[in-house]
Amino acid sequence: MLLDTPSLYFRAFYGVPESVTSPDGMPVNAVRGLLDMIATLVRQHSPAQIVACMDADSAPGVPVAAIPSYKAHRVASGDEEEVPDTLAPQVPVIEEVLDALGIARVGVAGYEADDVIGTYATAATTAVDIVTGDRDLFQLVDDEKPCRALYTVRGIRNLQIIDEAFVREKYGIPGRAYADFATLRGDPSDGLPGVAGIGEKTAAALITRFGSLSALLAALDDGRADGFPAGARNKLAAAREYLEVAPAVVRVAHDVPVPDVDITLPAAPRDPERLVALSEKYGLDSPLNRLLATLT
Repeated sequence: MLLDTPSLYFRAFYGVPESVTSPDGMPVNAVRGLLDMIATLVRQHSPAQIVACMDADSAPGVPVAAIPSYKAHRVASGDEEEVPDTLAPQVPVIEEVLDALGIARVGVAGYEADDVIGTYATAATTAVDIVTGDRDLFQLVDDEKPCRALYTVRGIRNLQIIDEAFVREKYGIPGRAYADFATLRGDPSDGLPGVAGIGEKTAAALITRFGSLSALLAALDDGRADGFPAGARNKLAAAREYLEVAPAVVRVAHDVPVPDVDITLPAAPRDPERLVALSEKYGLDSPLNRLLATLT
């Protein structure tokens, strides 16, 4: 089980009232919410291994430089993530608690959590569940592995299971073609502009016809007219510069130098004394007890 941890703690932050605080008054709504999410996920899916995938301080880099609008809602300036003032202090607490629990926490400088997820998912030799609220990660679904996304759009207790069949039915494209499809269509929720005038149906028709964005671009550069819906060729030609840089932005990495860590789901805390101290300091007894009961 690969956790898109930033996606989850953002969801927890907005789903649990900020009135939930530590004894000294610090909001801990994201911390408590995330712990309860993990407890629910473990209880419902019983993973043998789990990784809390994190954004590194220097991410995202390439997306900001190549397509400034991409995930602009998460980027304030340069490479700094826009994190609400009352959420930012909770992230180090989340990291400390995960470490004390013994839940593997992996972030790599220069990469986003998406890239860490892509690397683990690609290397895995067993079934993979990716827990995320980000449609970008649909590109990793693979029925042969199998690898699926557990999409949080309807809540952590009512996850939508995304596999290749879902992608085909929902978007009308080959099951593993989501990244190319999203590049053409765009994704307003992530600030991905897409190709002007190319909507969902045309994007799906193009990817289905050519099989991949690279094959489509080769046909475009060869001057071929067959296979292009009316007017699409000119629209694609006008967006050629965007189509050069977009794939590197949309596709997650598969080769991040992740550290060699034990990703086994812990049955007991790695550092019980530290966990007790964190629980007392931040008022986390209830969610930690629920999670520990699930782990054991």
